[in-house]
Amino acid sequence: MYVLINRQCVSLQNKEYRSKERLVLNIINYLEVVNQEFETSSFWKKNANILLIFYLHQAGYDILDFVIKLVDEWNFPNTDLEIIKKDWHLIKQKIADGKAHELSEGDTFYLGACTKGANANTTRKQPFCDIPAKQRAYSLKQGYVNHIIATIANEETIGIYGKLIPSVAVAKKQTIEEIVISKFEPYYNNSIQQILDKIGAEINTKAKSFYANLTKAILGIELDKQIEEFEKAEIFVKTVRLKENNLPKEDMSFPAFKFEEIVHQEWDDSDFKDILEHKFLFVFFQFENEALVLRKVKFWNMPYSDIQETEKVWAKTKEIIGNGTIVKAIKNNIRYTNFPNKKFNTVSHVRPHAKDAADTYPLPTTDRLTQANEYTKQCFWLNNTYVRDEIYLK
Repeated sequence: MYVLINRQCVSLQNKEYRSKERLVLNIINYLEVVNQEFETSSFWKKNANILLIFYLHQAGYDILDFVIKLVDEWNFPNTDLEIIKKDWHLIKQKIADGKAHELSEGDTFYLGACTKGANANTTRKQPFCDIPAKQRAYSLKQGYVNHIIATIANEETIGIYGKLIPSVAVAKKQTIEEIVISKFEPYYNNSIQQILDKIGAEINTKAKSFYANLTKAILGIELDKQIEEFEKAEIFVKTVRLKENNLPKEDMSFPAFKFEEIVHQEWDDSDFKDILEHKFLFVFFQFENEALVLRKVKFWNMPYSDIQETEKVWAKTKEIIGNGTIVKAIKNNIRYTNFPNKKFNTVSHVRPHAKDAADTYPLPTTDRLTQANEYTKQCFWLNNTYVRDEIYLK
C-alpha cells in the first residue's frame, strides 16, 4: 500500500469539503516509463491502493495543528480506471515521441503530469531527445480529487451529476473525446432551432446559460445537472460564434486578474498558465443567413510553443504593473496603456474586462502618470485570429 497524505482540504459554507489543489503522486521516470506496461508500471504499483488522509487547511496554523477530517482507503472505480489507463498511455507515448518537455496537464483527462521540483529549473533527462524536461509527477486533477472527497465523505452526488459514460464496457471502447464528438456530429450544419426541434428540449434562448444548457441537452445530460466527467477532468467549455469568414466574432476572455497578485507570481505558478494547461471543449457556431449553425466541436489544449508565447505577454504585463507604468498617455479623457496588445503577440493580449471604468482592483505600485492606486480590471484574451487559425481551422 502506498500512503499519500493530502493536508489541504477547505470547508465551504455548505459544509462540504473541497481539495485545495491537485493530488500529487509519484515522480515520472522518463527513462523507465517508456519500457513499462500499465499493469506492471511504477505508477500502478504505488497507486493501485492508496491511503488518503485529508487535513483541514487553516491559514496561519502550524501544520501539526491541522485537524484531520477524512481518512480512507481509495481504489479507483473501474470506469475511472479505464480513463486513467488511457491518460497514462498518452503520457507514455508523448515521452516515447521525445516530447517529455512538452507535457501538459491539458493533454489528459483525470491523470495529469504536473511539474514537481524545487523550482522551474529542476529537470530530468528524457529518452529520444536531448532537451532536458521539467521534472513531473503523476497527479490526480483537483476536480477528480473533489469527487474522491465527496465519495469518502458520503456526500450525495446522484442528483447533482449526469454521466457521459454509462458503463465500464463503454469506457474501454471509447474515450471521453470520442463519446462527446459522436453525440455532436449528428447536429453538424444544423441551426440552433433545428437542433432544439430534433432533441425536443425547451431551453430559454435568452438566458446566459443557454449555450451551456444546449451542450448538456446534446450530450443527454439533464439541464439541472453537471457533467460528471467534465467536472472530474476540469474541462473548460467555450462556445465560439464565427462570422461568415471563419473569424470569431469576439476575442476569447479569461477571468480578470488581480494586479496585487500577479506581481508576486512566477510564470510556472501563475493563474494564467494554470488555465492554459487545462483541457478545453470548443463548440463552434457560425452565422449563416442570420442564423447560428453548429459547425463542429473540438477538444483542445494549448501546444507547448504557444504557451511559451503567452508567457511573453504575461511577463510583460507583470513588469508594467510592477513598474507602475500602466498608462502611457491620456487623450480626450481616454487612457491608453502599455499592456501588450494584438500587435505585441499573435496568441494573446491584455485589455479591460470590467463593467465600466469604475470597476477596479488595487494596484501594488502607484501608476506614474496618473498617480492612481487602483485601475480598471483587466484580463488576458486569446486573439480571435489565433482561435480561428490554430483551433478552428486545424
